[in-house]
This record gives sequence, C-alpha cells and structure tokens, in this order.
Amino acid sequence: MTGSSAGTPDETRARPHLGRKLLHAFSSADSYGFVLLLIFVAYGVAITLDQSWGLSLVLAVQMVTVWVSLRTSHARRPLRAIASVLVIFSAVVALVHLVRPDNETVGTAGWVLASLLYFLAPLSILRHLVSRRVVDLETVLGALAAYLLIGMFFALVYQSMAHVQGGAFFGTGGEGTFPQDLFFSFTTLTTTGYGNLVPAANPGQTFAVAEMLIGQLFLVSAVAKVVNAWQPSRPAGSGGA
Repeated sequence: MTGSSAGTPDETRARPHLGRKLLHAFSSADSYGFVLLLIFVAYGVAITLDQSWGLSLVLAVQMVTVWVSLRTSHARRPLRAIASVLVIFSAVVALVHLVRPDNETVGTAGWVLASLLYFLAPLSILRHLVSRRVVDLETVLGALAAYLLIGMFFALVYQSMAHVQGGAFFGTGGEGTFPQDLFFSFTTLTTTGYGNLVPAANPGQTFAVAEMLIGQLFLVSAVAKVVNAWQPSRPAGSGGA
C-alpha cells in the first residue's frame, strides 16, 4: 500500500502551476506581484539609508513604485495627470536635496510630496480591484499591495507632520526617524500597539486613530474576503473524490 503524503497526480501538477504563476507575477512589470516587490524594496531603502541624504533615493524608489502601481491598476487619465505633476515636483526636490541635504524646507517638501504620491496609488489599485469581475491571484496580490501602500502612506504623513508641526511628534520619544514612523505606522495599521511610540498631540493622534480604523476595516472586509473567495485554478478533472 502506498503512502498518502505524495498527493494525487493532479495535485502534483497543480503545485508547480501555482509556483509558475507566482514567479510570473513577481517578475512581470504588469503584475501586482511586481508592485509588491517594489514596495518591499522601498521599505528596505527607507529603513537602511541615512535620512540626511537618503531622501533623494527614497523619493526615486517611491516614484517608480507609484508609477508602476498606476500603470498596473490602469489609472484613469485625471489621476495619471495629477501623479505626473507630483512626480515632476518630486524629481526636482530629489535633485535639490542631493545638493542641499540639510535644507529643512526641501526635506519637508520631499516628505509631503511622497505622502501625496502614496495616497494616489492605493486609491487607483482599489478602484481597479473593485472593477475586476474575477477573484484570482492578481486580485489577492493587489489587495495586499494596497494594504501595504496604506501603511507606507501614513508613515510618510507622520514624518511630514514631524517636520511641519512645533514640538516633537512622539513627545519624549523625539521627532521620530522615518524607520520609526514606519514601525509605528504598521503596528498601528495592524492594531498591534506596542506603545513605545505615541503621538504627543493632534493632528498626529487623529491620523493614528484613522489608520487603526482603516487598517482593521480593510483587513477584515477586503483582504480577508478576497483571500477566502480566491481558489487557485486546478487542472481539468481534478475534482475531489
């Protein structure tokens, strides 16, 4: 008698089929898998570079991420026009920041422009996902990409606030570096709430509450439903016994 761990021939054929789809999704410039890959790159760049001069590279990676997100989600012309204007301004700020990395005004403008770009990208992706008639691998990857972009957006908003408002954004915790903002944003988005970083005043506290609500509602109503509705395609004739 043979063991049951090897799986049926149909199941064995289905596994590499899903693997090939994932490989294509993460390597194709027209897939949300590639958008996810760019988000991970943007996150890695943001947490490893020196903030005094790394803003230019952070902006460059973010511009590419947003551009690919808008193209993959087939963004409408008005949204693409707004994004194009923001990308042009971001490119100018990135170049100026290379020359004058210690200029506070240039740094503030860079963070504000980055937050605006990351506001447009998840909106375009969500519009595209809602219009799709099927729930497939691209839908799942798109929902995850939108969720992560929302977390990145709020981190950029917090960093912008730290540059604009008077006083330290995290109170006794200081103004907060961008890696700290990313940490705070994603722990807030997922309502993990370690409590080591807390906005000292409004509007930071209000945005944190908004992020908690958006994160939970999006996770339970969008991502969870998409994942539950998605069924990986099977070869013909692979139905259960």
